[in-house]
Amino acid sequence: MADSGIQERTARIETAGTVLDADLCVPDGARAVVVFAHGSGSGRHSPRNRHVAAGLRRTGCATLLMDLLTTDEERVDLHTREYRFDIPLLAGRLTGAVDWLAGQDDTATLPAVAFGASTGAAAALTTAAERHDRIRGVISRGGRPDLAGDALPRVTAPTLLIVGGNDVTVLELNRRAARLLAGPVELAVVPGATHLFEEPGALDAVITLSTDAIDGWLADV
Repeated sequence: MADSGIQERTARIETAGTVLDADLCVPDGARAVVVFAHGSGSGRHSPRNRHVAAGLRRTGCATLLMDLLTTDEERVDLHTREYRFDIPLLAGRLTGAVDWLAGQDDTATLPAVAFGASTGAAAALTTAAERHDRIRGVISRGGRPDLAGDALPRVTAPTLLIVGGNDVTVLELNRRAARLLAGPVELAVVPGATHLFEEPGALDAVITLSTDAIDGWLADV
């Protein structure tokens, strides 16, 4: 059931030669739409992304959570992991979803923010490079922005990189990637958090950091 004051619907999005399932939630008077790109081995039902999405909706953001892989691809990837690191594939589908949002009556005029977790962060940054006129900002949670490769110097949108303080290897990868981004970048470290932000209060810190960033990006318009 949709929350009070929120229009919720499932969608089948035609993108990059395939059709993917998605959940779109639009609060009354929405001020932006946040498109989520899940991480390795996850999907639109990721409890962590859904927790963050619910928090952002409370601040007036619409959210789109989608599966970046088909059911058959997920089945294969579970054993081979051949799709979860295919950033061009994932980014192409995410870009198609951003284009789809631009064609929907309830989201066409909303500024878009790309939110990526783990490998989904690389897809989000690649989409930002391809749709610089549409993506207002990028948020990465425990992400692998380094996997965006040559797209990094083409990202002009402001980027917030959120990393757990105990996620040492990923933190260093984020520091390196931050130096390659063309747009403004902030690296926020959540003390005591590990890669999946499973510690008490860690995801709530992500929501607060994300909300503050979106507030700033929208105020700059």
